Amino acid sequence: MNKPLTWPAMVLLALAACSGKPETPPPAAPAEAPAVPVAAQPAAPAESASTDAKAAPAPAAEESKLERVSPLPAAGQLPSGKWVAGVNYRPLVPAQPTDAAPGKVEVIEVFWYACPHCYALDPYLESWRKSKPPYVDFRRVPVTWQPVHQSHARLFYALEALGKEAAVHSEVFAEMHDRKNYMFAQDNASETLAAQTAFAKAHGISAADFSNALNSFTVQANMAKADDLVHRYHVDGVPLIVINGKYVTDVNMAGSPANLISIVNDLVASEKGR
Repeated sequence: MNKPLTWPAMVLLALAACSGKPETPPPAAPAEAPAVPVAAQPAAPAESASTDAKAAPAPAAEESKLERVSPLPAAGQLPSGKWVAGVNYRPLVPAQPTDAAPGKVEVIEVFWYACPHCYALDPYLESWRKSKPPYVDFRRVPVTWQPVHQSHARLFYALEALGKEAAVHSEVFAEMHDRKNYMFAQDNASETLAAQTAFAKAHGISAADFSNALNSFTVQANMAKADDLVHRYHVDGVPLIVINGKYVTDVNMAGSPANLISIVNDLVASEKGR
């Protein structure tokens, strides 16, 4: 049996994996427990609330064009002096297709449950989700880099298939970060399943229903779609916000979680007006 991960090792693993790095944490790095965010807290500094994408491997040369800054005409940019293209948000070339219905503007959060930066941003996104304009189609996409990320992605999609994702999404974050249960055992699928099943049962889902959802075609199809999106957008850090297949932004680019929400609102309003 594998030796269980200690809490400091889990924290280091989460911090490293938020930027797409290998799962093994650096042995000499100091351990710091992630702070528990509350809505009343001031915005976290940009460098601690989002992932530095520069630390991740660069994409292949033939794919790098997707990450270039698009030279927008003045009429296509956000209000002058407020947000700067290439600094506060990044236009994507070429723009990617969305799943939004006609007349809707798609906003995607790419995230990972064990990422402390995603956990810190979640209260801001939850508040925004409840008050967003009705023409905004918001959805979450779990990152799928490595087996540990894929395990949490399957958990997300199983809860979604059962109609429970909206109700327990924040509870999954709390289980991992407040109660220090990452719901996985490194290289041990049976312990991972047992921990996730226990969580599901604690939230009114039977073991049989959870198992059926976890192994369903719906979850497999959604996992494939998530993997495709992560590849097409060259996601090398989370949390990442994608607006209508045309722009990406994060807390580092925005400067704070509050600024991030403001940029998203301005971008979706701009897209609605086109």
